[in-house]
Amino acid sequence: MKKFFITIALLAGIITRSFADEGMWLSLFLGQKTYDDMVKKGCKLTKEQIFSLNKNSIKDAIIIFGGGCTGEIVSEKGLIFTNHHCGYGAINSLSTVEHNYLKDGFYASSTSQELPVEGLSVQFLKNIVDVTKEVTDALGNLTGGDRMKKYGEVSASIVAKYADKSKFLDARIGSFFKGNQYLLFVYERYSDIRFVGCPPEAIGKYGGDTDNWEWPRHTGDFSVFRVYSSKTGGPAAFSTENVPLKPKHYLPVSMKGIKEGDFNMILGYPGRTNRYDASYNIELQRDYFDPNFVKCRDIRLKAMKVEMDKSMETRLKMASEYAGLANYWKFYDLEGKQLKQKNIVENRREEEKKFQAWANGKPEYENLLSEFKANVDAWKGYEKHRQFFGQGIMGINLVGWSSQLSQIETELKKEAPDKAKIEKGLKSIDDMLKEASKRFVIEADRNILASITKLFYSEVDKDQQPAGFFEKIQEKFGDLKDEDTWKKFANDLYANALLLNSTKWAAFMSNPTVAELENDPAFQYTKAFLNNWMTNYSPKLVAYNNKNADLGRIYMKGQMEMNKGKKEYYPDANSTMRFTYGKVAPYIPRDGVRYDWYTTASGVLQKYKAGDDEFDLPANVLELLRKKDFGQYADPVKKDLITCFLNTCDITGGNSGSPVLNAKGELVGLAFDGNSEDIKSQIAYDVTVNRCINVDIRYVLWCIDVVGGAKNIINELKLVK
Repeated sequence: MKKFFITIALLAGIITRSFADEGMWLSLFLGQKTYDDMVKKGCKLTKEQIFSLNKNSIKDAIIIFGGGCTGEIVSEKGLIFTNHHCGYGAINSLSTVEHNYLKDGFYASSTSQELPVEGLSVQFLKNIVDVTKEVTDALGNLTGGDRMKKYGEVSASIVAKYADKSKFLDARIGSFFKGNQYLLFVYERYSDIRFVGCPPEAIGKYGGDTDNWEWPRHTGDFSVFRVYSSKTGGPAAFSTENVPLKPKHYLPVSMKGIKEGDFNMILGYPGRTNRYDASYNIELQRDYFDPNFVKCRDIRLKAMKVEMDKSMETRLKMASEYAGLANYWKFYDLEGKQLKQKNIVENRREEEKKFQAWANGKPEYENLLSEFKANVDAWKGYEKHRQFFGQGIMGINLVGWSSQLSQIETELKKEAPDKAKIEKGLKSIDDMLKEASKRFVIEADRNILASITKLFYSEVDKDQQPAGFFEKIQEKFGDLKDEDTWKKFANDLYANALLLNSTKWAAFMSNPTVAELENDPAFQYTKAFLNNWMTNYSPKLVAYNNKNADLGRIYMKGQMEMNKGKKEYYPDANSTMRFTYGKVAPYIPRDGVRYDWYTTASGVLQKYKAGDDEFDLPANVLELLRKKDFGQYADPVKKDLITCFLNTCDITGGNSGSPVLNAKGELVGLAFDGNSEDIKSQIAYDVTVNRCINVDIRYVLWCIDVVGGAKNIINELKLVK
C-alpha cells in the first residue's frame, strides 16, 4: 500500500490527554502523550500494532457489523464474534416455529451448515483521508441552508472519487469537532455473511428489559457469524463457490482471565455523542425530546407485547422490532430523568459563564450563547409534535407503507404520467409489503394507531393539528373523549385499507388511479399528517438544525481557542472507528452501595425464575450450572465461571459487539452495554460511575463448547493460555 500522510493542523496543540478514562479517540491520531499514559497503565503494544494504514494491525480485525454494531474477526477463516442483540435481526429472519434459532440456539457443526443471511454485510476500514481543506474551501463563509446544500454537493463529489461499487468500496465523510474538521473513510464491504451460531435466547437475552442498562448483569450477549470471500480473497456477492475469508489480522482469545485493575482497551464504531452542546440544547433534550419519545414508544411496546404473549408465532414475527424499540425506550427514559437529577443543564450553564467572560469583546463569539437560546426558544413549542409524528404516527407500520403511495399519487396527477415510473414504484411497494408481511401483526398495528391518534389529538396544540381531520372522526365515529370512538375509527381504517386487501391491491397495481387513493382511508390518514408536517413544521425543524449547526461549529472552535494548551478535546462519536482504554474496575453508585467488577454463574442461578420471560433457563443449562460443570473456562481465582465484567472504557451505542482487549491485544470480552447510573453519558460523562459492561470471553466459550457442543468453533480459535 502507498505510504499514507495526513495533515492535522486543526488539532495541533489541542490533543493532549483527557482526565480519567473519558475519550473516544480517532485511532489515527493516537498522540504520544496519550500512548505514554496507556503504557503507564499497562499497555504492551506499539501504536502501529493497534492501528496502522500501512501495515496489518488490530484495526484490520475490527468490522462494522450490519448497520449499527461492531464485530471482530477471531480466526484465520473469517469467523466473527459480535453481540447477540447485534445478530438478533439476522437470527430472527432465519428462525421459524420449526427451527427457532432464537429460542433454542444453534451452532453449525461445519461450514456446510452455516446459513446465509440475506441483506447482511460487514465493512473493513481501508483508508482515511483528511479532506478538511477541500471541504472548507468550498463552503467558504456560507451559513444555514446554503452551507448544508453546498456541503452535500462537495461531499458527494469527493466521495465519488473514492467509492467504487465494482470493487465493493464504500466511502463516507465524517464531520469532526462540529464541522471544524472533515475526514473521508473508505471501507471494503463484504456481503456474503453466514450465521454460524448463537446461544439460546434465554442466555443471549438473559435478564431481558429488566436488566437492560443495569448492573449486576449475567447476559451471554454474543453471536457468531462468518465472512466469505471470492476464491481470490476479495468481496463477492453470495455464491456457493465462495470460501471463508482469510483476514489480514484476527484476534487471539485469552484464557488467562482478568482481574481488578487490569488494562483494557476497546476498538469499535460508537454511534453518537453530543458532549459539547450548549445548555439550551440539553434542556430541549431533557424537557421535550426524551419524555415525548418515551411516551410514543411506550404505547407501541405495550400494544405489541399484548399480541406477542398470545403465541410463539406472533412473538417471532415481532421480536426484532420489539427489541429495537425497547432498547431506546428505556435509554431515553433514564436519560431524561438523569439529566434532571444530576443538574446537567445547570452545571453546563456554570461552564458557559466562563466562556461568556472570555468571549466578551470578541465579535465572533460574544453573542453565541444568546443565539443558542433564541434558536431553541423558537423551536421548542414544536418538539412534542415532532416526536408524536416521527415516533408515533410514522411508527405505525400501515402509515409507513402508505406514505410510499405519495410518489404514486404525485405521478398520477401529472398531465402526462410516466407509466414506467409508476410501475416501478408499485413493484417496489409490493416487494416491501411481501417482506414486511413476515413481521406484521395487524391487531398490534391497529391498536397502536388508535392510541397514538388519540394521544396526538389530546396533547398536540390544536393549531398544529391537521386541519379538519379530527372533526371528521368525531362526525363519523363519535365523541373524541370516548375510548370506543378511537377503536371504531381504527377498525374501519384497517378493514378498508388498500394495502391490506390483496384483491384491491392487485387491481390497483393493474390500474392505479387517483380516485382509488382518495377512497383509501389509510392513505388519507397518512396524507393528512404527512402534509401537515412537511408543509408547516419540517421547514421550521430544518431552520432550527441549520442554525444550531452554525452556532455549534463556532462554539466548538471558541471552546478550543479558549482552552488551547489547557484542556483536551476529542471529537464527538459519529460512527467512525474509535479507540478507548481504561481498567477493570468496580464502582460505588450511591451511598452505602459498592458494585464489584464481575458477576458469576452463581448469580445466574440466583436470578433464575422457572417459566419467566426474562429469567428462565433451558434445562441443560440449568443442570450444567448446578453441577458447576465449567470445564476449562472457570476462573482459577474465583473458582467460578465469570459471566460479565466492568471496565472504565468510554463507549456508546454502536460499540455493541466491540472487542475488549487486554494489554497484549488478546480478546477477553465483548462490550455490550453501559450502566444506568451514567446513561446520560452521550451528553455528559461522569468519571466516577461510568462503566462499560462486557461479557467475559470464557463465558462465551463455555456456552459454545460445554452447552452447545460446538468444539469445531473452539478448535478454530487461537486460544492463549
